[in-house]
Amino acid sequence: MNTAALIVAAGMSSRMGVFKPMLNIGSISIAQRVVATFQQAGVEKIVMVTGYNAVMLERHLAGNGVVFLRNEAYETTQMFDSVCIGLSYLRDKCDRVLFTPVDIPLFTAATVRRLLETDAPLACPAVDGETGHPTLIAASLFDRILADRGDQGLRGALERCGAEMLRVPVEDRGVLHDADTPEDYKALLRYHNEQLVRPVLNVELAREKVFFDARTAMLLRLIDETGSVRQACQRMQMSYSGGWNVIRTLESQLNRTLILRSQGGAGGGKSSLTDAGRLLLNRYDAYVDVLREKAGELFGDYFGGLF
Repeated sequence: MNTAALIVAAGMSSRMGVFKPMLNIGSISIAQRVVATFQQAGVEKIVMVTGYNAVMLERHLAGNGVVFLRNEAYETTQMFDSVCIGLSYLRDKCDRVLFTPVDIPLFTAATVRRLLETDAPLACPAVDGETGHPTLIAASLFDRILADRGDQGLRGALERCGAEMLRVPVEDRGVLHDADTPEDYKALLRYHNEQLVRPVLNVELAREKVFFDARTAMLLRLIDETGSVRQACQRMQMSYSGGWNVIRTLESQLNRTLILRSQGGAGGGKSSLTDAGRLLLNRYDAYVDVLREKAGELFGDYFGGLF
């Protein structure tokens, strides 16, 4: 199935007193950790809804493979409204979505994979009967959630969507730990210090120079989705000139055309992937999926019990 992740990070962090998404957990921020966990689990389309301090957060995550959407009315709306912005964008782009607020950063990739193994339209992890995040939502439920009046937020909408929540048992207490208050944050730090080391895989293709990596793959996906190099660059916080530099390097190293360009008129120019571009992207994605699976197996063989 085509699975996306939706991270809501539009709130003002009023109870914390400082901007939560950019607080560090270990050597990286809360927001970076949530993104990295989804990526480690093999989720490639990651969408974040920003609002308060949006520019700062988007620049902080530029290069991390995230598509950014804005809740411009973050001061007067609730988290449910940000969720709806994300679901509206994703309704025709995935089969299901993993949703989490940004301030629950310590769930593991193993928990994400457990959720992905279920065919249930609605599922969440549960530890000793207590439910946590992320929540798995099938695309077939998006329209019902989007049409909901929003009483009791997303929880109420999910209770009224017509599907029963499957509680997936896990031993990962990170699904329960949020960062609402300074005391919560201290507890997160304590819990983080007890966690296991994990492998992180970055796959690059090179000839005379590196010409294809995860960031290039994301640029191609967004060009294919939006029909515009400019819009693709905006969604991933890449400069327009930087995007074209990536494309030129890619095409020169492979000596073939991967992006079709048409001249603009009143509506502006259009861009799309050639068959060769789409084939390259699909092969790269499949290759990375296999490598991640093998890397996890080898990590256990070589490092199991060491940490």
